[in-house]
Amino acid sequence: MSLQFRITVRVPESHGEFSIMPRRIKEKRERALGTKLFLKAERCNSPKCATIRKPYRPGAHGRRRSMPTEFGRQLQEKQKIQLFYGLTNHQLQNLFSELSKEKIMAQLEQRLDRVVFLIGFAGSPRIGRQFVSHGHIMVNGRRVTVPSYHVKIGDVISVRPESRKAKIFEGVVERLHDFSPPEWLTITSLEELKGECIAESISDDFQFPFDINLVGQFYSR
Repeated sequence: MSLQFRITVRVPESHGEFSIMPRRIKEKRERALGTKLFLKAERCNSPKCATIRKPYRPGAHGRRRSMPTEFGRQLQEKQKIQLFYGLTNHQLQNLFSELSKEKIMAQLEQRLDRVVFLIGFAGSPRIGRQFVSHGHIMVNGRRVTVPSYHVKIGDVISVRPESRKAKIFEGVVERLHDFSPPEWLTITSLEELKGECIAESISDDFQFPFDINLVGQFYSR
């Protein structure tokens, strides 16, 4: 007698063009690190944010308080910066082996996916990364699909004319009327969703949710 088994594979739902990572996974990552990393857009600025509703680590023993070791603190900060910018361990290790702390922050802040978020075209860095990888963003009139592309002074960043009509960009123009980008970025055209990098990034203007000094100590071991 033969037995037959049916295997059901659940595919994540999609919203528009993008595959959505389950909300709980993103929120658990933030809770595990004990820091709001703004992995979700509007939700992170609302009372619905997981780090506000459940300000403790996930799991059965999440409410227990424990003091991490020095290595544990360094590891946590490394994980924070990885999640914040969407970096692999290899990418981060290369940065710390080649650049100074100041140049590392400039390199990270001037990534194209980060600039798309900072200039207001995307609601979060993750959405900015998706916009770039899906071909919605142009630099100096040419489509760029590499999120890590380094934006230089004088580069003009814009949303493709064909993409501006897409549902994912609905309401962006209205939202930008009350939006102020960092001093080193400027919006040159609201209707065309176009902006420009006018200076080197200034990391002192923003309070980062990680300690880059501890990350440097982790990679200097």
